[in-house]
Amino acid sequence: MAQITVLGAGAWGTAFGQVLADAGNNVTMWAKEPEIVEAINSEHKNPVRLPIVDKLPDNMSATGDREVAVKDADIIVVAIAAQFARVALEEFKSFIPSNAIVVSLMKGIERNTDKRMDEVVTEALNLPMERFAAVSGPNLSKEVALRQPAAAVAASVNRQVAEKVAKAATNSYFKTFVSDDVVGIEMCGSLKNVTALAVGMARGAGYGENTAAMIETRGLKELTELGRALGAKPETFFGLAGAGDLIATCGSPLSRNYTFGANLGKGMSVEEATAASNGVAEGVPTTAAVVALGEQYGVSTPLASAMKNVLENGISCADMLSQLFDDEMVEE
Repeated sequence: MAQITVLGAGAWGTAFGQVLADAGNNVTMWAKEPEIVEAINSEHKNPVRLPIVDKLPDNMSATGDREVAVKDADIIVVAIAAQFARVALEEFKSFIPSNAIVVSLMKGIERNTDKRMDEVVTEALNLPMERFAAVSGPNLSKEVALRQPAAAVAASVNRQVAEKVAKAATNSYFKTFVSDDVVGIEMCGSLKNVTALAVGMARGAGYGENTAAMIETRGLKELTELGRALGAKPETFFGLAGAGDLIATCGSPLSRNYTFGANLGKGMSVEEATAASNGVAEGVPTTAAVVALGEQYGVSTPLASAMKNVLENGISCADMLSQLFDDEMVEE
């Protein structure tokens, strides 16, 4: 049993906190919203972010105090919106125990720096990579919250850290595997969101299975090549964090990225889709970062480039798809 703190009591942070608590750990949720802290402590609920759960485990509590949240933690799990992670984590820096493991659930690439979340977390906390792990997989928060069978991968350059995190996040319905491919896990979690935007857009525009399958497979090829250029293992992209997460994210309206794309396909502007989804899907800021990384590493990113054109210039789904069918002969 470990003392675990989850920073961020959104839907996924709370659902993963429940996974950890169901595995027998003592879990402290940190939330900036006083009403969420009060609800978790007094009612064992998070009616604001995860109303689907009637009662959270008794071994989950909450606090809004940063120092109290992390001071006794063996493992600190970060479930903050990727684009706000650096600023938010800097406020915890002086309170992190010297031997604590820090785990990222975040999926995205930081706007303006084009850095992965492992880079953001370790830089913001001045944390050695040996104490960092990334967790990713086909994990739609509502399904995990309902305790439906699911799995994920915990990746760290330190095998013992990966195993410790996997053990803490494994119970009767949730299995966590281990990997040493941090870059691959991070790239999978980030880049699949761009593909999910495109699939959602095609679905929203009325296209069927052939189009969706084409986008998904070309998207997987694109993110695998970019990941390989950054030093990731190609096989990672065909596992839970790659193909698994891609299938879940591209095939469910529970995915914010899919839903955001679907609204674009129905004719909404980016601003309208943002309002409809109560926020920007993580794939939106990630899209431009993927294109920039492709240019930096000499990797072609036609799907991300087409989606960037959608987001910045408002082109239609038909025009987006036509950009995937240029005159150049491309080998499969």
